[in-house]
Amino acid sequence: MDKTIDFSEFTRQSSKGIIVIYGNLLITIFKKTWVVFLLLITRISKFRHFDKTYFIVGVICLFVFLFIRSYVLFRNFQFKIEGDNFILKKGIFSKKNTSISLDRIQNINFSQNLIQQLINVYQVSIETAGSNKTEISIKALSLQDAKALKEKISSKDIQEKELEQDSLKPLLTIDAGSLLKVSFSENHLQSLLVFLGLLLGFYQQIEDVFKNFFEEDILKNYVKESKELVFGSFFLIVIVLFVLLIIAIASSFVRVFLFHFNLRFFMKNDAFEIKQGLTNKKMIVLKKGKVQSITISTNPLKKKLGISYVVFKQAVSGKVKKKKEKLIKIVGCKELHLERIKESLFLKNELVNSKKEYPHSYFKFRIAFKSMLWILFINVFLLLFFNSLKTLYFNSIWIPLFLFIAYKKIKKTFFKISENLLLVGKGALETHFTYVEIFKIQNIKLRQTIFQKRRDIIDVVLQTAAGKIIIPCVPYHRAIDIYNYMLYKVEKSTKEWM
Repeated sequence: MDKTIDFSEFTRQSSKGIIVIYGNLLITIFKKTWVVFLLLITRISKFRHFDKTYFIVGVICLFVFLFIRSYVLFRNFQFKIEGDNFILKKGIFSKKNTSISLDRIQNINFSQNLIQQLINVYQVSIETAGSNKTEISIKALSLQDAKALKEKISSKDIQEKELEQDSLKPLLTIDAGSLLKVSFSENHLQSLLVFLGLLLGFYQQIEDVFKNFFEEDILKNYVKESKELVFGSFFLIVIVLFVLLIIAIASSFVRVFLFHFNLRFFMKNDAFEIKQGLTNKKMIVLKKGKVQSITISTNPLKKKLGISYVVFKQAVSGKVKKKKEKLIKIVGCKELHLERIKESLFLKNELVNSKKEYPHSYFKFRIAFKSMLWILFINVFLLLFFNSLKTLYFNSIWIPLFLFIAYKKIKKTFFKISENLLLVGKGALETHFTYVEIFKIQNIKLRQTIFQKRRDIIDVVLQTAAGKIIIPCVPYHRAIDIYNYMLYKVEKSTKEWM
């Protein structure tokens, strides 16, 4: 690595950063206006010559304006390291100066989207504890400059050979064949809901455009006629459900390949390193001391294939609602990989002699009641949407399904407490095991409803820097014991939680 690179003076990104910024602006504009733009293109032949000229000039002016904006953003984006602080200047008319102490920096990650891959530059993302998003994102640096910057920042906290890992054997490598297994065993319902959400968003955009360009509500009438046709035939309903299943599986394949392509997972003495991604390549170094908790998840199909996935959770602000930015997911892990990861973070066999404890029987009633509410909501929605009593026949599907899910959720909810470690199990179709070291718990609350008070039970809510962990429906006397023990362990510990 070139040691002559110095960040003591204000530095700009690679000049290729103009292309990255310009490309990102074009993509953002296209996402918001693609429907209108598509309709204008298809109807341009009906424009008068005068209108065509103005349309083309307008498009050219837009492209020129976005390029000038990209250039100004590039020129005004400057950064340097001064003492123990990373300093950033950026903005166009309203200039913004940001100063971050190097001690607060939690992760420094590399990534490449398609544009960055084509011009061979890297995006460097700097994250801090307690932030709900990436604090600083440098869009275009050469690999040499990116490594040098990372080494400069990390040297204040951790001495490690940055990204010089090609000669080391990864603990886990996921090839295309393994990704097929992973994608086949994914939560296809989640993928389907994401796809339907995107489809609904596109439909609303297209519907608004049709209202503006046509006097009649053509699109809505077409959908209404199609809905009546499909719902009037049981055979067509079966076909629609089969098509939705195929779409869900295909969506899972695409999602897994895009996010986890060529996944390699390395273990160092004090950090994990993850490299993965197809259209958006990511290179993440996760310091073990920054890990707040881990969650190991599986489902029946994954069990058959002998694989699970692990989610590493890092510190986020307690006020943040969306915390996906701080979650790092490793798929395709086998039992050997899981044991190695747990042994690197926690004491070996820490929970072997701990007793597995289950919630009070009131928990069963609460889950069953929620399931009935969901069944009622679905029935009301279908009756209002389709306006037909035939929808009640679907209860032969909903009721057994929700009762089965409720039963599995009750069976999978438990907790274990050892001297230094807490394990909380939960799930329904999937099974999730969350491990957290007790000294990393920041706050403990005892939460009780009026219905729980009658039964002398309580929910134990544990707040960590990565979010909440809830132990539901614990007998009151046991909850008090847990509360006192954890407070004692937290107060006694001299370890750093970050």
